[in-house]
Amino acid sequence: MDMRKAGQVLVVALVVFAIVDGMAAFSLCNMSGDDLDLCKPAVTKDNPTPPTKACCDALSKADLDCFCGYKDSFLLSSYGVDPDLAVALPSKCNLPTPASCS
Repeated sequence: MDMRKAGQVLVVALVVFAIVDGMAAFSLCNMSGDDLDLCKPAVTKDNPTPPTKACCDALSKADLDCFCGYKDSFLLSSYGVDPDLAVALPSKCNLPTPASCS
C-alpha cells in the first residue's frame, strides 16, 4: 500500500470514529465531529433517515470533493456507514454533487 493510500485509509478511519463517537474537536473536510454526527442517521445502513436541515446546513459548508475522495473505503461499511447513502447525501440536501462522487 503506497503512502497516499495509507493516509486516506487513516483519515477515513478517523472520520468514521468521529461519526461513531462524536469527537467534537475533530474536523475533516470542513466539518466538525458534531457536524458529522448530525448526518450519521442519514448514512447508516440500518434504517437510514432523510437528512435533517441541520445536517444539510453543515454539509453545505463542507468540502464535498474532499469527502468524495473516501467513497470507496471499506472502512465506511464496517462502521455502519453505507457509501452509496453517503455519496447520495449532497443531492438529498439539494447541493451539487461533485464529479468526484460519481
